[in-house]
Amino acid sequence: MTTLRAFTCDDLFRFNNINLDPLTETYGIPFYLQYLAHWPEYFIVAEAPGGELMGYIMGKAEGSVAREEWHGHVTALSVAPEFRRLGLAAKLMELLEEISERKGGFFVDLFVRVSNQVAVNMYKQLGYSVYRTVIEYYSASNGEPDEDAYDMRKALSRDTEKKSIVPLPHPVRPEDIE
Repeated sequence: MTTLRAFTCDDLFRFNNINLDPLTETYGIPFYLQYLAHWPEYFIVAEAPGGELMGYIMGKAEGSVAREEWHGHVTALSVAPEFRRLGLAAKLMELLEEISERKGGFFVDLFVRVSNQVAVNMYKQLGYSVYRTVIEYYSASNGEPDEDAYDMRKALSRDTEKKSIVPLPHPVRPEDIE
């Protein structure tokens, strides 16, 4: 049986099987520790019965309540290749959405590579829609051009009029994101 539990510092030494995927954004250890210290409730790991890490989600709460922009943000969601197509990503997203609801968020957002159609389609199946395109959000390597991202959102119950998910008519640049 899969266990969903809080991510711990020890997990940083055990999650390479998840992070080695080329579509997973990886960060330095201080970045993960910052999230663990500031938003521990948003950092959840799925663990197999034998103790192997299957996947994780890392997020935070941010934005302005006054402008109805207080929301949950998915910073990273990844499932190890051998554990995909079991519904783990959907379950981890559901947990993050529930936390964001309890914290009074208006919506949950995330960024995903435009080329990652498998992920884009999964998020759409979970009720997310494209709010805007962010030009050259992801840095490329090997001389390739930078890649655009979709900023995808799902309204939560506090956003009764679904204002947070009305798509923007034009793309934005990373420096235009608040």
